[in-house]
Amino acid sequence: MTIQQLRYAVTISELGSLNKAAEVLYVAQPSLTGAIRELEKELGVVLFSRSGRGVTPTNDGTEFLHYARQVLQQYDVLLEKYGKGGKLKKKFGVSSQHYSFAVKSFVELVKRFGMEEYEFSLRETRTRDVIDDVFTGKSELGILYLSDFNRKPLEKILHTNGLEFHSLTECSAYVYLWKGHPLAKKDRIRFEELADYPCLAFEQGGSGSFYFAEEILSTAEYPRLIHATDRATMLNLMVGLNGYTLCSGVICEELNGGDYAAIPFEPEEGAVGRSMEIGYITKKNMLLSSMAELYVAELDRYLRHYQEANA
Repeated sequence: MTIQQLRYAVTISELGSLNKAAEVLYVAQPSLTGAIRELEKELGVVLFSRSGRGVTPTNDGTEFLHYARQVLQQYDVLLEKYGKGGKLKKKFGVSSQHYSFAVKSFVELVKRFGMEEYEFSLRETRTRDVIDDVFTGKSELGILYLSDFNRKPLEKILHTNGLEFHSLTECSAYVYLWKGHPLAKKDRIRFEELADYPCLAFEQGGSGSFYFAEEILSTAEYPRLIHATDRATMLNLMVGLNGYTLCSGVICEELNGGDYAAIPFEPEEGAVGRSMEIGYITKKNMLLSSMAELYVAELDRYLRHYQEANA
């Protein structure tokens, strides 16, 4: 088994086609097919099912590819730290819940480092997908939050998947709405004052659990509730319907615009999960690439600066 064979297998699985994989890898298709057959023979399992519509991983192949991605990721980290530069671009990916500060930090990282050597990926997605992306090696880091409410179930999922949480900051809940909202001038907002307005929440999919909710106090009874799949739609709903969402209060006006406000939320006494601990997840005991270290430093810098400016 070689690193080259692992890279071949992962590329085939991502493209779903031997022809496309051969083009991307700059190798003749018969050579690629032969390399995979030799690998399957060595492993004693069939990695791919072949049909007229392409190739798909078998059950054994899916499990093998999970470990292959981890090996390749660690191999790339070793090359980055100790190897000589090559022509292939390195990859750095982040999966995140919908946080504008995560996007802003990513923008600053790319502007600072450039795109000559790296292929960057930023995925704003559902909580379950953030966890899955880091587990499968699709992304090196995942950004999400824990609270008193969701901490135990999410930490159990992280532990089961060999992942760990690293804290970045803690914050109280804020009501995020547009500046033309009837409540936008208030110093603090209580839950009962929001009853006449729709609560906006990011959709978590058909298998979504309220433990995966990106919004704090997800178990509260909301008379009006609208789900959205992206930040742009949510901002439009804030303006069009006087909607609101409960968030960390860490807002990047440069990206979201200056037409929105974050007002401190005044929760009921004894409310569970009224504060958020935002952080990033990684594989346990995994060496971070230099790009990941730079991104974490940029996140920390932005969050510290924001909190100091709004203290």
